[in-house]
Amino acid sequence: MKVVGVDLGGTEIKIGLVDKENGIEKKISLPTEVSKGTEKVVQNISEGISSISKGVKIDGIGIGSPGSIDRDEGVVRFAPNFPEWKNFELSKAIGSIVNLPVFVENDANSFALGEWYFGHATGLTDFVCITLGTGIGGGVVSHGILITGKDGIGTELGHVIIEPDGPLCGCGNRGCAESIASASSVARTARELIKRFPESLVLKTAGGIENIQSKHVFAAAQQGDYMAQMIVEKAVDVLARLIGGCIHIFNPEKIIIGGGMSKAGDALILPLRKRVEAYIMVSFRNTYTIHASELVENAGILGAASSAIYALRGD
Repeated sequence: MKVVGVDLGGTEIKIGLVDKENGIEKKISLPTEVSKGTEKVVQNISEGISSISKGVKIDGIGIGSPGSIDRDEGVVRFAPNFPEWKNFELSKAIGSIVNLPVFVENDANSFALGEWYFGHATGLTDFVCITLGTGIGGGVVSHGILITGKDGIGTELGHVIIEPDGPLCGCGNRGCAESIASASSVARTARELIKRFPESLVLKTAGGIENIQSKHVFAAAQQGDYMAQMIVEKAVDVLARLIGGCIHIFNPEKIIIGGGMSKAGDALILPLRKRVEAYIMVSFRNTYTIHASELVENAGILGAASSAIYALRGD
């Protein structure tokens, strides 16, 4: 089976020709051009699909999109990076041009499917995926089924409230995991605290307050920087509480961490493995493992392609 995976971002579209057995065979990227309107974005996606699949028999198209997705109808209900896309029939718009079945999936669910077909979760029936980027996304497979809920918008793990009186989250609640432990929240906290810790290695590594990213915080923490270690320990604790809850609810075989912050590697995963043990019942010890995704830059394309493979699987 060959499909095309479309990783739809606010500034860039990544498109790959993907074979179910061999992975990505070729890929391209092109600007999204959101400012030029919906028709231009649709045109760019369609032209990219046609270009990469020229002369190849394609079984379907998978699109990984941020936001709330009606996956059964291929409709983007709401996506922050695409202000005009409210109840937008993305599947229909693309399908009418490329004349192929098009499947639209939330990007975090796509990531979970990508891990299932091409990553750490190959061959598993029970696992949890968590993406750490601008926000925190979640994807869950239980008993061999992608869990999406009644309306297809479930497993919003980033909006589990960990600290009821914590920071204001973009969703309107306070203390969501996303508001404390996402890559953007880690960077924001560092920018706020740098006034108290002006000698922090975070500032020196980033080269300026406005440049601070989560990678600078983790790098400084590894070098013993007090402020950075404080921020990392807090983020790890929040993530451990979230993962502990997922272990109790879903009893997964693996928890897989993806997104930009996962590139911190052992600086994140090792303390996280240790901290999770503090928040689980004794009976759940040694029933799971925690890993950083190895799909890295190809995660979006492989995830999007996997949403098509999953939809076309025929079982």
